[in-house]
Amino acid sequence: MKWKKFTIKTLTDAEDIIISTLYDIGLEGAQIEDKIPLTPLEKEQMFVDILPDGPEDDGIAYLSFFVEESEENPDDATGSLSADEMVARINRELDALRKYMDVGEGTIMVSETEDIDWINNWKQFFHQFYIDDLLVIPSWEEVRPEDKDKKILHIDPGTAFGTGMHETTQLCIRQLKKHITPETELLDVGTGSGILAIVSLMYGIWHAVGTDLDPCAVEAVRENMEVNHIAPECFEMMIGNIITDKEVQDKVGYAKYDIVVANILTDVLVQLTPVIVNQLKPGGVYITSGIIDNKEQTVRDAVEAAGLEVIEVTHQGEWVSVTARKRE
Repeated sequence: MKWKKFTIKTLTDAEDIIISTLYDIGLEGAQIEDKIPLTPLEKEQMFVDILPDGPEDDGIAYLSFFVEESEENPDDATGSLSADEMVARINRELDALRKYMDVGEGTIMVSETEDIDWINNWKQFFHQFYIDDLLVIPSWEEVRPEDKDKKILHIDPGTAFGTGMHETTQLCIRQLKKHITPETELLDVGTGSGILAIVSLMYGIWHAVGTDLDPCAVEAVRENMEVNHIAPECFEMMIGNIITDKEVQDKVGYAKYDIVVANILTDVLVQLTPVIVNQLKPGGVYITSGIIDNKEQTVRDAVEAAGLEVIEVTHQGEWVSVTARKRE
């Protein structure tokens, strides 16, 4: 089989968010090339005594994505998109990210390769795992008999940019479980694949609303709702920029949400927080993540400037979650 290879030249600081963003348009299983030094754990896992000195980190990263070509139409990539159309789509996503962060050069190279089963090879690295009492299982694995009575989130990484594996998602899920009740109405800003709202519904909230910039999130949410048996009336999706679009703000509603959760970039959280405080009920809880540890104070300052009270800060690896409450 033949595959198109799309390689983006970017910055190491932008790797995670670009990979997450491009999952939503069907580009999955990124190959990352950079000069970031190995961590002690990574060195241990290589089973060698002495590693050669690597090149100095220059902050540049190359992200490669592989898309199978259709036999009927060699230019066909990811559904009906040709290579040129896919490049245009990637450029639109990069342009959207540039409003919030530096993505570096952002050039895209296209090449062709053969005889790899990239998607299925990648699957060997994603297996079922637990987030405390929640079992997260990909679509290609079976639930073991001993796990059938567990709370299970079914997820297909091929349909979304969130799988639950990332520390920021796990931080949000743990905070949500602390604060949700059967009466909770939840707003998930930047819902993406809908994981945070779907997990909250699985744990018993009555209703969720999700907003996202990308219309592709609608289908990702629909698929994940269906496989997890979430009734359509329980989760409403809205497309648009809640930070800048008054129409979206009006449609979402004001002072009606018991919890607002936002697992997005620090720079976006800074802009979002003074807006989203209007959607929260008095006494409502605001759960944020997507925050690298050295940006914790930036988010705390934004939260407090918006009149919210920080009630808990949690950490996992180098990531942070800041949880706050709207004063009554």
